Amino acid sequence: MRHSRQGGFTLIELLVVIAIIALLIGILLPSLAGARASARAMKSASNARQVAQAVTIYTVSEKYFPASYLYPKDPVGTDWRLQDQVENHPTPGNGYIHWSQFLFDSGSLPEEAFKNPAALRGGAPATNPGPNSDDWEPGQVNGTGGGPGSQLPVDRQVKRVGYTGNGALFPRNKFNGSGPRKNIFVNPALVDGSQSGASKTILIAEFISTGNWNVIGAAAGAGFESKSHRAVSPFLGISSGSNVYNEPPGGPRFHYPTTSAIKPLAEVPAYAIDTPNLSLLNCLGRSHPGKGTERREGGTGVYAFVDGHAEQMSVKDTIRKRLWGDAYYSLSGDNKVKKGWGPNGGTNPDAP
Repeated sequence: MRHSRQGGFTLIELLVVIAIIALLIGILLPSLAGARASARAMKSASNARQVAQAVTIYTVSEKYFPASYLYPKDPVGTDWRLQDQVENHPTPGNGYIHWSQFLFDSGSLPEEAFKNPAALRGGAPATNPGPNSDDWEPGQVNGTGGGPGSQLPVDRQVKRVGYTGNGALFPRNKFNGSGPRKNIFVNPALVDGSQSGASKTILIAEFISTGNWNVIGAAAGAGFESKSHRAVSPFLGISSGSNVYNEPPGGPRFHYPTTSAIKPLAEVPAYAIDTPNLSLLNCLGRSHPGKGTERREGGTGVYAFVDGHAEQMSVKDTIRKRLWGDAYYSLSGDNKVKKGWGPNGGTNPDAP
């Protein structure tokens, strides 16, 4: 008599099923990871567009792009005095007023819009985060040397900022510096009327996200002080390099770097934003997928332009396409940028 087999699998059948499941997981997981990465890039582009559009609203009422930061008159509030905007903070205990405050405090933009979903904790901490230890990074000290939980100073800034401004449009606050160049406020009409125009001039970019954000910081004892209040300067001086305030006032005296100035992500040093003669474009994000060389060098970032649209590309492509503007608008004197790339105006953006 033939006996029918009762329910269940043989060992071989179980192994076959397990192998099929493992194969499917191997196929699907990269696709799912890619989908998540694409979703983060799309969300970051949406946030960057919102920030750029809020800046446009600000310029309609104020006639100028915001300063990247200001020294306030008091420990609280947003009042500031022109005479206090000098090379070194006259009253470090008053903290900073960051450009995000002008957009966030006006109600035109929620705080979440300043976060990059692909970045560590959404963005870099403030220089002076205040009493909530969660707003600090390990090893961080504030502008007066205090550690996590220090009550004061507190910057007027969103808690986490994933984006920075184009330093050629967002002036630092050196309106009364001692060098031959000083910061000046920038009227958007200068960009609108330029050869590149608003659609070819970057306004907002992602900060680089590595480690504990010490790349966007300066060494401070055994720790670091966050410099997230700074905009990123895209240009270098012909004779002064990154010390653009000491560039002689004749012009054109500023230039685009060549792409060789951009280090692979793994080689960007700690405290890059405070490293002399390192192109500050090294401090820009590479949090999203790229292809070929882009992937090997760390990926791509999201950039929002003066006209409000956003694009995803590599840092090097922003150099090749000369997307940072035609002048160092936020500096006094003849602030035109030389044609070409490098201090001699070479025709090859990828020259060593």
